[in-house]
Amino acid sequence: MVQVLIVLAGVGAGAVNTMVGSGSLISYPIMVALGIPPVTANVANSVGLTPGSIAGAWGYRSELRGVPPRPLWMLAGLSAAGGAIGAALLTVAPETAFEFVVPVLILAATVLMALQPRIATHDDAGRTHPVALAILVLAAGIYGGYFSAAQGIVLLGILGLCTTGGIQRHNAIKNLLQAIVNLVASVYFVVTGAVAWDIAGLLAAGAIVGAIGGAAVGKRIPERPLRIAVVIFGLVVTGVLGYQALFR
Repeated sequence: MVQVLIVLAGVGAGAVNTMVGSGSLISYPIMVALGIPPVTANVANSVGLTPGSIAGAWGYRSELRGVPPRPLWMLAGLSAAGGAIGAALLTVAPETAFEFVVPVLILAATVLMALQPRIATHDDAGRTHPVALAILVLAAGIYGGYFSAAQGIVLLGILGLCTTGGIQRHNAIKNLLQAIVNLVASVYFVVTGAVAWDIAGLLAAGAIVGAIGGAAVGKRIPERPLRIAVVIFGLVVTGVLGYQALFR
């Protein structure tokens, strides 16, 4: 029964990751609820959801047409560097510190996602901010390498604030950068021997199926309901994980 739940969590996470980038907010709490230690669950998330992230990026590749390749390569490099730094931080940080910082990170990402349209309008959404974009994408990579959940929300918020284009193009860029962060972090975790392969394998199987379906469905969902759904889900997960950290 536990194995089935992990596979289903992978399906849901793979689909949501591809559509809005918060899929780990499904799989991570489920694994913690099943009694898997938080850091073990987080590492399994990074490794297990990487195949789904790659599949999701491939499914959204058509939305990248017209995006200049040079800035995209720069963002990819920054994401890879950030993913490596974040993964290294996870392996040296105390597990108790990880449990307490996670709800704060998720809440911050969710608030950013909720306020992004208003902030973008106030800050001239027609302008691109390359320096801020580079710094924030590196920071998002560190965040994603340290904690795999909700990095897509962070990236969508950053892209909305610093670049032009609609949410579907931002989704495509987000999927690519998220896949790079997860892949780099996964390689680090594999090398250091921190992976629970039984859990990661079940997640991976479900995530690939979910990502393929998510890519097909996500491009048809209007922006406003998609954003509202992510914000609501992020707030719920913040409350659940905050309660677990305080009263475990």
